Amino acid sequence: MCEKSEEVSSTEWVFIKMNEQEEDLIYRMHRLVGDRWDLIAGRLPGRTADEIERFWIMRHSQVFAEKRKEQQKALALAKNNS
Repeated sequence: MCEKSEEVSSTEWVFIKMNEQEEDLIYRMHRLVGDRWDLIAGRLPGRTADEIERFWIMRHSQVFAEKRKEQQKALALAKNNS
């Protein structure tokens, strides 16, 4: 029997929105403790280690850099059309 993998490709992730304070804390904590996402999540109420790791990957990956640009363009167009 062959089991189907339930893992979703990272390119299909939904962008995680963090406020400015959360982003700042993530960057400062990452400099201190590295990629110990569980420690960083412990400092951000309501955020999980997986969520923070995905946020980090999405911020520092070339694949997502292009997607962020596309999303920002779409938001700017929507704002201009309203």
